[in-house]
Amino acid sequence: MEDAMRPAVRHDRASGRGSRLARLAMVSFTAALLTAGAGVAVLTGAEPADAAAFGDVVPAPVSAQPASGTTYTLPAGAGILTEAGSAQAADVGTYLAGILRPSTGYALPVSAAGTGTPVSGISLLLSGADASVGQQGYQLDVTSAAVVIRARTVTGLFNGVQTLRQLLPAEVESTTVRPGPWTVPGGRIVDYPRFAYRGTMLDVARHFHPVATVKRYIDRIALYKINYLHLHLSDDQGWRIVVDAWPRLATYGGSTQVGGGVGGYYTKAQYQDIVAYAAQRQITIVPEIDMPGHTNAALASYAELNCNGVAPALYTGTDVGFSSLCTSKETTYTFAQNVLSELAAMTPGPYLHIGGDEASATSASQYATFVNRAQPLVAATGKAVMGWHQIGASAVQHSPGRVTQYWGLTTSDSLVTNAVSKGAKVVMSPANKAYLDMKYTSATTPGQSWAGYIEVQTAYEWNPGTYLSGVPETAVLGVEAPLWTETVVTEDHIESMAFPRLPAIAELGWSPWSTHNWTAFRQRLGAQGPRWTIMGIGFYRSPQVPWATEGQGAVRYEAENAVISRGVAESNHAGFSGTGFVNYDNAAGSYVQWTVNAAAAGAATLRVRYANGTTTGRPMDIAVNGATAAAGVAFDGTGAWTTWQTRTLTVNLNAGTNTVRATATTAGGGPNVDYIEIQR
Repeated sequence: MEDAMRPAVRHDRASGRGSRLARLAMVSFTAALLTAGAGVAVLTGAEPADAAAFGDVVPAPVSAQPASGTTYTLPAGAGILTEAGSAQAADVGTYLAGILRPSTGYALPVSAAGTGTPVSGISLLLSGADASVGQQGYQLDVTSAAVVIRARTVTGLFNGVQTLRQLLPAEVESTTVRPGPWTVPGGRIVDYPRFAYRGTMLDVARHFHPVATVKRYIDRIALYKINYLHLHLSDDQGWRIVVDAWPRLATYGGSTQVGGGVGGYYTKAQYQDIVAYAAQRQITIVPEIDMPGHTNAALASYAELNCNGVAPALYTGTDVGFSSLCTSKETTYTFAQNVLSELAAMTPGPYLHIGGDEASATSASQYATFVNRAQPLVAATGKAVMGWHQIGASAVQHSPGRVTQYWGLTTSDSLVTNAVSKGAKVVMSPANKAYLDMKYTSATTPGQSWAGYIEVQTAYEWNPGTYLSGVPETAVLGVEAPLWTETVVTEDHIESMAFPRLPAIAELGWSPWSTHNWTAFRQRLGAQGPRWTIMGIGFYRSPQVPWATEGQGAVRYEAENAVISRGVAESNHAGFSGTGFVNYDNAAGSYVQWTVNAAAAGAATLRVRYANGTTTGRPMDIAVNGATAAAGVAFDGTGAWTTWQTRTLTVNLNAGTNTVRATATTAGGGPNVDYIEIQR
């Protein structure tokens, strides 16, 4: 509720405690550990884990041959064996152990494999794989005695591990110990990708997203064998990377974002941390500096980049096509060379993305002049040029290894066919199929609709290899699902826009077209629901998908019907469930307490629906039956008081009646709370 409409003891709704540290402290509400003193609670009495099946895997494997009646059960004393002498294979083993240990409670030591055929545990080997797997594929064999993943490369081993994760029960993704059993269906999978490039883009320029958010996105996309993350690092609304030669780009150009706010930027150390984190998950970062248009943040930072020598004001709107570097000034090319060189030095991947789209403020000749000067600057760093498909203009020269990224709305494009005729490859990102920032339907938020509404079936039902006339499949490098952030403010927004559509795009990039079948895919996608719930992914529950559930269905408990201490039930912000929501007082100790019934003791998923405006923070303690389940949990801003988001936590319930209390711990009180849901 607005400050002017409430007594002074209420929230300061206009305040913006931009605490990214609070987000880190949250460790994704989902991943909060149940604590008893300093220990982690083992969820005794929880229901047995549901077994997975070969038919549940996304993306669909090339070949999957189940062994009827054969199941591997991970024993408490199991170990993970990795290729002797390969430190990188050992790293993949350590990564796998890091996923399995919290949920199983097993030690799972990682050690070098011996000679001969493995007879127990999980083995990750760089020999003996089927010849078809190539540089990214793998062979997975499951017997009653052992699980063996073989590949020709560490990338292949990592991809095999992602399939193994999906063949284990969804509960394996839990951050608290679950009872198991940890079974894997027997058989053999031989698998490799259709396209070499399978990417997603995160726009951090329109709204800045901190390092922790980017890392969590990396963790989520890795599960579906995405191997490129394109970071849109600059635009009219913000510049997000430090450039030593031009420091005001970050400190001034990065000081705002769409709608205002503090913006932000990555230091070089932070950017390199993201690059290294992604590389550990076999994901390559593709950095983009959009030029010559989409450059108002740079123009505002340095007057000399403007033809008239006058710096414009910082920009916080969403219009496009109005800005341009001065293509006739040598200073512009010194700037481009400095930026690209510094970025290349921090980026081990093969590509630098130079944007090139929507440069309406330049003439065709000015545009060609700039791009023809910029491409050799990229080549001089040892990188290949990537750019939006406008760089395929006939007056633009071809550079070796050039990749054009198609984002248009039609199934033919002369700019793309021209680029391909000169030897360019294409990454397919048609906006009306692959843009993750488009709304699912007219009723969903956030998102835009200029390219149309994109439900899951629309995202899935197209063929990247034959989509553009005049572009053969041999010229298609792969697919990418961009997520622009004009309306995407929080991590919850990212998750709800990417899931479940990103796995659909991932399957188009990985699986052979012969496996493409919407009816089968929607079933496999639905089976991912419990896994995402346990991982804390706030996904969009598309009605097109038959979502599997973990145990009994969710039961909703409205906040306005609960016990309220130092708060008010209100109904003045749209979008709430039931008859209203609870507005906490600006006071530590204010709380809402629900009475929750459970048929049996054990683990349950608790979802809290809330709105927090543009404010971040307002930490709360979550207690179940008087014991702290999560302490000092902070809530991000939701952008508006009519924008509601959910936070997810795994809790332990007693059989019968339970109390769940959310207590504000600071003078800021808590966010507006709509309801909690309990799912078993």
